[in-house]
Amino acid sequence: MLTTALHTLRARWPAFIGSFIALSLGAALLTVTGLALASSLDAPKRAPERFAAAPVVVRGQDTLRVHTPSGERTKELARPRPVPDALTARLKDLGPVVEDRSFPVRVHGSRGPGDRSPGNRGPGDLIGHPWSTAAFAPYRIDAGRAPRAADEVVVTGGWAAPGDRVRTDRGTLRVVGTVPRLGFEDAVFFTDARAARLSPVSVQLAVDAEVSAVREAVRDAVRDSVPGSAGVRVLAGDDRRYADADPDRDREALTALNALFGTAGGVSAFVSVFVVASTFAFAVAQRRREFGLLRTAGATPGQLRRMVLGEALAVGVLASATGCLLGAYAAPHLAAQVVEEGLAPAWFTIGEHTWPYHMAFWTGLAVALCGATAAAWRAGRTSPVEALREASADTGTMTRGRWVCGAGLLLTALVTLVVALAGDPGDLLHRKTYVSRPMLLIAAAALLAPVVVRPSARLLTWLPARLPGATGLLARENTAAGVRRTAAVAAPVLVTVALAGSLLGAVATLDEAKAAEVRERTAAAFVVTAPSGTGFDAAAVDRLRAVPGAEVSPTSSTAVYALEDGVALIRSDARAVAGPGALTATTRLPLAAGKVADLDDRSIIVNEEWAEHTVGRSVRIWLGDGTRKTLRIAAVMHTGTGDNGVYVTAANAAGAPVDRVDVALADGADADAVAAGLRGAVTPVGGRVASGDVWAAAASPGTRGTTRAGLFLVLGIALLYTGISVVNTMLTATSDRARELTVLRLTGATDRQVLRLLAVESLTVTAVGALLGLLVAGLNLAGMAAALHLLTAPVTPVVPWTAVTTTAAICAALTTAAALTSATLLLRRRAVARE
Repeated sequence: MLTTALHTLRARWPAFIGSFIALSLGAALLTVTGLALASSLDAPKRAPERFAAAPVVVRGQDTLRVHTPSGERTKELARPRPVPDALTARLKDLGPVVEDRSFPVRVHGSRGPGDRSPGNRGPGDLIGHPWSTAAFAPYRIDAGRAPRAADEVVVTGGWAAPGDRVRTDRGTLRVVGTVPRLGFEDAVFFTDARAARLSPVSVQLAVDAEVSAVREAVRDAVRDSVPGSAGVRVLAGDDRRYADADPDRDREALTALNALFGTAGGVSAFVSVFVVASTFAFAVAQRRREFGLLRTAGATPGQLRRMVLGEALAVGVLASATGCLLGAYAAPHLAAQVVEEGLAPAWFTIGEHTWPYHMAFWTGLAVALCGATAAAWRAGRTSPVEALREASADTGTMTRGRWVCGAGLLLTALVTLVVALAGDPGDLLHRKTYVSRPMLLIAAAALLAPVVVRPSARLLTWLPARLPGATGLLARENTAAGVRRTAAVAAPVLVTVALAGSLLGAVATLDEAKAAEVRERTAAAFVVTAPSGTGFDAAAVDRLRAVPGAEVSPTSSTAVYALEDGVALIRSDARAVAGPGALTATTRLPLAAGKVADLDDRSIIVNEEWAEHTVGRSVRIWLGDGTRKTLRIAAVMHTGTGDNGVYVTAANAAGAPVDRVDVALADGADADAVAAGLRGAVTPVGGRVASGDVWAAAASPGTRGTTRAGLFLVLGIALLYTGISVVNTMLTATSDRARELTVLRLTGATDRQVLRLLAVESLTVTAVGALLGLLVAGLNLAGMAAALHLLTAPVTPVVPWTAVTTTAAICAALTTAAALTSATLLLRRRAVARE
């Protein structure tokens, strides 16, 4: 039968071209993702940048280390400690010591380098440093001179020249020199005195001395119990990179890249199995008479199954090999694209790895065989009498196996949803969950589609069937009668619409819930924010307090750390407040228990995610600078979307500067006058004043760029596979309807009427798939909305109508174009044959 399979494959190649393309693309994508993942597993160690020429860097404690029965647990501190003065004095005895400082500088207007290096958020963003640290990169003056006065600076790159005046949030600065840009930052260098005023705290020092002598001085300080010396690090050699800004940025970028390509690879495998299984199932259904003739000629059921599997084997081997070649060609181009988009570090390239090719080839072959297994089983059940059947209506479309698998997947999806809602609703908000969970419902809906295809088609064509003419009626009956054909075309449409609605809808729903939380918590009339990465000094806060009619609540960004179950060190973002009274006037906390008024220097407000969240109980924590404390729980907030955080008083803020001041209006105060007073108080130091509503809208967390890129990549893959499956199925189905179309022509229908009928049928089938896809998306979004409701963050599910409509329109266009193209060619061949 293998020879028969090969001859059949050669004779019926149009029916398998779609499966070949789908498998090739699937193998190519698996090759690309495998090569990308393999290349990102071992990131090269980043060399020192800002301190490449520095002999030694001494850095204050920046890591919290906690010993547990399961080993040491570490977390980066929110507020690294400065090197203690006593230790600094000892280091000065060894050689020159230079204090390092880094702080953001924003250029007003359109000027600026426009760089997006780590630490810079976009055009106009610079990083300020003392001039004495420039030699450690090393930077060398290429024009002008070093800064001498408080308003003089040296800048990197060619965006400004000596003599230029630049307006910034640090005042108007005069450029007196430039240095070549080294690629890792856009820097602006001040005099050491001015930098010390702008950034009073220095957490690291450059020491011009022998490494061994510096290490010995630090050990002596620890031995002598110098306060703050425990945890001080001596960085030399490659370890000096830990003194650079965000030294782990490559690892974080690669983690996001792994998630991006991992998701794309998983969806590729899922959709390719889906498409191949659907294609083979429809192909077998269309060949009932052929298999019946083979059975009449003496072929056994096992031989028919082996023939179908042999065809799948031939297609799988060729397609997988082709996909590996395509993946090898596409991988370097994709790597260059993700680097250009900022999703990967600049050094990221595709390495020499062989295992991704093996994974892609054998996975593609397994997909082909698995996709054909169900079709092969159905082929083996074909009886000889099938050769005598002439009926076009489909019967027995729902086999026992299809019922069991479809119902099992549907039940699994519903049960796991209920279990998650009852046990851990927050898990439904995680990206891995809302990306993978729709696949269960999609597979269940596709398997059970023949059950609802006929009633759905009749419902959608109810009005067209009652319009004048026979087109609507024929379309209705043909769609309802050809259940297999309708289900085969509707299934890929269902996949794409369901993925678009579920993924984009989940992200939009979660974003809306988070935005609603921010709006609900904000009761302030105005919010004053400091320049990014800095804070207001005491004088600026006093000026804000002095504004008539303003009731201010200064707060600081910090963090606290808690050890859960004795093994997990958990970081929680926190806000440090001046006092509970001011907090109550400007913020509405979503309390589940307790009172804000009970917050004091010996207490804390936590949320329900904490292992211990009972009012009155004590929790042992570490503050943002690593100080260990035991605080009493004064109040507990609802979990919400996970962004409610923690509240402590300023005494527990580990010296964090005030970076936000919420302002409420006193009774009878004029809002415009208060706003003017606030601007006058903070504009000189770069502060910004916004209304509470404007600030809440700007502060609402949005979707990360990598998440958006991943979702659109997934949807692009799904749409591509949908196009392949739909076009292939419609070409095959229409060519097999030659006799039916001939009968229509013999009864008096014109070519235009036949094409119009096929167009209406195609649109109807697409509408059925889109309707089922919307139903699946609705169930997924309803589950997320239920989880948010249980987490006390109720929100109406957001359906991405634009994306869903666009996806359905593309599917409709592809379906109609394939049907009309195939029918037009068929009618022309018939016309030539008659002549």
